[in-house]
Amino acid sequence: IIDQDPFVSLDIDGVGELVRMAAQKGKATRPDIKLGICGEHGGDPASIRFCEEVGLDYVSCSPYRVPIARLAAAQAAVLVAKTGRG
Repeated sequence: IIDQDPFVSLDIDGVGELVRMAAQKGKATRPDIKLGICGEHGGDPASIRFCEEVGLDYVSCSPYRVPIARLAAAQAAVLVAKTGRG
């Protein structure tokens, strides 16, 4: 059973693995490609952290979620820089 609503937060073990594979293969084939997500996932802190870890370039979300998304993206970037994950 899924812990979070999959329409709000990415299922990291399921869809997340597909995103990870697509990002790796896409960047291996075309290193300059820009990859990102949009919608509710673009404003979810856990999904944003995952996107940073797999190397996505941007997230897009509704205007009211921008402050949360910016904070989550900054925190994710610091975490990846400290731990080397991503």
